[in-house]
Amino acid sequence: MTDESDESDASVYDDIEVGDTTVTGGRTITEADVVNFAGVSGDFNHIHLDDERMEESMFGERIAHGMLVLSAATGLLWQSRTQEERDAVVAFYGMDEVRFRAPVFFGDRIHVELEVVEKRETDSPMGKGTVKYDAEVKKQDGSTVISCSMLSLLE
Repeated sequence: MTDESDESDASVYDDIEVGDTTVTGGRTITEADVVNFAGVSGDFNHIHLDDERMEESMFGERIAHGMLVLSAATGLLWQSRTQEERDAVVAFYGMDEVRFRAPVFFGDRIHVELEVVEKRETDSPMGKGTVKYDAEVKKQDGSTVISCSMLSLLE
């Protein structure tokens, strides 16, 4: 027989272990995504929007904004969580060591691979602790396009 008080004190934070991994579903980055992101962000750089100029570039064609891809990655992470995990997130607490490693072209499909690398209890009244993840955003061919560490504050 289990002690019900022990079960009610358990939390998503408590259940997370260093070494836990997650692989999200995928998402295709489209031209519409890039154009819409340019409008929202105000980033109208030619590398994202000018076909003719990019034909002669090292990429040979337009590429997606790195920040668009990173934003889409956070959405994929959110979608991969259970409702209980979503409810436990107090805040996306920050990112470190962000590196844009390779371009994402229109039509590329991305997903995120995540590993828990650290847990740290906090005395904050807002949450129980922080969880640090190493994240890699990858394309359909397995190449890494973005790497970073992410930090979440959980109840």
